[in-house]
Amino acid sequence: MIEVRNISKSYGDVKVFDNWSHDFPTGAVTCIMGASGLGKTTLLRLIMGLEQPDKGMIALPKDTRFACVFQEDRLISHLSALKNLRLVQSKRDDGEIKKLLTELGLEGSVTKPVRELSGGMARRVSIARCLIHPANTLLMDEPLKGLDVNTRLLTAEVIKKRAQGKTLLLVTHDREDAAFFGGGTVEITR
Repeated sequence: MIEVRNISKSYGDVKVFDNWSHDFPTGAVTCIMGASGLGKTTLLRLIMGLEQPDKGMIALPKDTRFACVFQEDRLISHLSALKNLRLVQSKRDDGEIKKLLTELGLEGSVTKPVRELSGGMARRVSIARCLIHPANTLLMDEPLKGLDVNTRLLTAEVIKKRAQGKTLLLVTHDREDAAFFGGGTVEITR
């Protein structure tokens, strides 16, 4: 399990976490919820080691391998969807990568440069990149934002199916998303 113990984190005079603790079970889904600006993204960054707590500690299982969907898509715009995924998974054949992109409704866009895709399509490429990575711990920061209702449901189903057996920490503002993914829910409050 991921153990977060008595962490505190401030940015200047703004205290984001003050002696906050939580355990995230291995192989389970945990939805992280709360109003904007309360530290959900900061929590993911702390768990990944991209930032350090001012005090407290975070203990990870020994074999933790992360893959992440950030709030921004962070794709290489001149590369195709296929090549963006190939960067994180060179051992999979193109057929397997194309299958995932097709599951996400991107079958006609596999070889187009990402800069030519709509925002929702680029978002799904970012999600596919996370799902194809050989990780056992997936951290997703509002992965479904900006997707229309039908695409949102399709994408949520693919995430749920592909994340089975992995630890999934998913930031969302939507209670329906949290109910769909099941698992536990953590409310970040101040």
